[in-house]
Amino acid sequence: MRLEQAYPEIRFRWRSRNWWARLVRMPAECEHLEHDGAWMATFIPDTLYLRGKASQRRRPARPEVSLCQACLKQQMEKELPGFPGRVAAFEPDNAEFTQYFFVGSDEFSAAGLQPEVAAAIGRRLEQQMGPCERCDRAATWLWFSREEVPSMDDVGRIAMARAETLCSHHGPQKLLQSFARTSEANLFYINLPYGESGAYVWI
Repeated sequence: MRLEQAYPEIRFRWRSRNWWARLVRMPAECEHLEHDGAWMATFIPDTLYLRGKASQRRRPARPEVSLCQACLKQQMEKELPGFPGRVAAFEPDNAEFTQYFFVGSDEFSAAGLQPEVAAAIGRRLEQQMGPCERCDRAATWLWFSREEVPSMDDVGRIAMARAETLCSHHGPQKLLQSFARTSEANLFYINLPYGESGAYVWI
């Protein structure tokens, strides 16, 4: 899929699209990264990596691109509210995380989550969520703050945390606000939700 078709609202640096960039398989970069690369993320929206092996979750899969925070926010604000399934999203450690990706519920183990962690997240996704805490729409997102779950290995906290129940509009807002709290980042992998339910986790 051509960049213009995949990301019609984003302008990309010419130098990241020329023959040399294609030869060395460098992903196209948004124009803002030419002058400010303090915060950047590799956006691979339609692909899940299962123990290092790429697996497409939508076809045709859009190409991998490098985006600044503003362009990533723009793209995710456009797409995340349209996801009809349930999401458990964990606030990342902004000082340490290098990847933030969505894994479908039926692929927790294949993606490398510990069985106890996978089971705890799965049980939370099956629970009734009720209305969004910010509006009167139905909640489909569970937001786990760093205070509630400081580590993705903390099964007890995942099971017992209150978590904020949010709709498909306010859940993405909360996620993107967490990204905005850090002025520098280099994220190697961010994708978009797929399937019926799953979790946004960080490493």
